[in-house]
Amino acid sequence: MTIPEDAPIRYVALGDSFSEGVGDEGPAALLGWTGRLASALAATSGRPVSFANLAIRGRLLDGVLGEQVDQALALDPEPTLATFCAGGNDLLRPSFDIPTLIGRLGAAADRFRDRGIRLALVSPADPSARLPLGRLINRRGDAWATALAELATDRGLPFVDVSRDTQLGQAEFWSTDRLHMNALGHRRVAALALRAIADGPGPDEAAAPGAARTRLADELRYYREYVVPWLGRRITRRSSGDGRTAPYPTWTPVS
Repeated sequence: MTIPEDAPIRYVALGDSFSEGVGDEGPAALLGWTGRLASALAATSGRPVSFANLAIRGRLLDGVLGEQVDQALALDPEPTLATFCAGGNDLLRPSFDIPTLIGRLGAAADRFRDRGIRLALVSPADPSARLPLGRLINRRGDAWATALAELATDRGLPFVDVSRDTQLGQAEFWSTDRLHMNALGHRRVAALALRAIADGPGPDEAAAPGAARTRLADELRYYREYVVPWLGRRITRRSSGDGRTAPYPTWTPVS
């Protein structure tokens, strides 16, 4: 399903911290890969573009499906384009079950199709190279990306495979928490999405950097500032998104 060439683009993003834009400190008129994608659509399509972003950090896939799908379909006027990226927060949960999650996502995808809304699926970014339990995250993330690709093929949907982009494994694309991408990473993902959704030129291929050396003091500081608080939230069953609202819950014109 494609958007008619003469129709306005009303783009809504659904997801967790990745789609919310955490880690992107600019400069950009709209931050995060979703905001940067909205700006790129306005610059390349020659059509009016409106943007809404319902993503909230910390959300599990079921939370995105249970909250944000209804919110997206209730927007007035309704969207013409949506991106869905979730599942990254599910990877370390004992209950992570791909067939069950894909079944629920497929049902949501059918709701967008039935309303004539073009939906693009996006695999989560893979932060595993520098994280504790990195091998588990990478293995599950790769399996999740494969399942998303199969669902996209089955439904005829655009698919943006961020998880297996070889450039994004490099440290230069990640913020200091090693879990969220920085502005450079979000900019690259926006280019990947523009290519998959609107046949854009895609990102430039950067040269591979040399291996970075990590000092013990830096590692200790990282665990103290990021890993320990994360473990605390898991123990107390809190989320980084508790009490937060969507960054752009209604339509915002994109210049």
